[in-house]
Amino acid sequence: MHARSRFSAGYDFPRLIAVSPALEPFVSPNAYGNLSVDFANPDAVLALNQALLKDAYALQWSIPRGALCPPIPGRSDYLHCLADLLSGGDDDTIPRGSRVAVLDIGTGASCIFPMIGASEYGWRFVGTEIDVVAMRWARQIVRVNRDVTGLIECRLQASPLACFDGIAKRGEVFDASMCNPPFHASAEEAADASRKKRRNLGLTKTTPALNFGGQAGELWCQGGELGFIQRMIAESAGVPTMCRWFTTQVSKSAHLPRLRQSLKEARVVDAEILDMAQGQKKSRVLAWTFFRPGDPPARPPRSRSKTLPLRSGGR
Repeated sequence: MHARSRFSAGYDFPRLIAVSPALEPFVSPNAYGNLSVDFANPDAVLALNQALLKDAYALQWSIPRGALCPPIPGRSDYLHCLADLLSGGDDDTIPRGSRVAVLDIGTGASCIFPMIGASEYGWRFVGTEIDVVAMRWARQIVRVNRDVTGLIECRLQASPLACFDGIAKRGEVFDASMCNPPFHASAEEAADASRKKRRNLGLTKTTPALNFGGQAGELWCQGGELGFIQRMIAESAGVPTMCRWFTTQVSKSAHLPRLRQSLKEARVVDAEILDMAQGQKKSRVLAWTFFRPGDPPARPPRSRSKTLPLRSGGR
């Protein structure tokens, strides 16, 4: 996990239960004699995430049944990587406070990136969502948590295929955008992936199919992860000054070669790959910019490069 992660030491279940007693019924010794929860049980996963957020950030948080339940340590790592990106890798210059504006594409019912980012760094967020029900739930989470209410605004995206169009107010710019795109290209593909995961874990047919939940728009979209990010890159080229850094999580490393080509076609000035890992799971954040060093956010970059100096490496 990231060096600044609040979860790198593992889960202190007695402490988490003390903070959130609703977790206790789901905690028991695992096969190695250590306290844990059944990660195939969606109710246990939700209770654990609620306890983690309450313990780390004093957040009151829940999601509607069936919605995607995000793994909190992984989501927080993305935000820490974004902080590194904005600071150039210098811990002493990490920007904090509401002067930093971040756009969260597809915030979901959980509103998880804004909730953690506002709590951890004091950043100001605009979260977008295409689903009306998810948007209402996200807004309710923000209202309940008064310490961050003034830092988070949720906006409905009218077009299911757009990321940036129609979202920004006149003259509004962001230090960065972020996104956790849908993985799959169809409901069938998502179901197949779930069945494969269940077989690999040795789960029974009676075990819930999706321990982290998820619905259309959260798990699948036209073109899957690759198509979504390619559309995002192409759209960002049309609004190059909207964000100093455009970023997205990329779950499948096999997509990187085609995404590099898309970045070249968009003629970005610079791009980076920030590696992330939680246990055996590896992921990465793809970041790109149309600005050169010294360009203010409100002014178009002087020129775009014709080649892509794509750098790779965790921070």
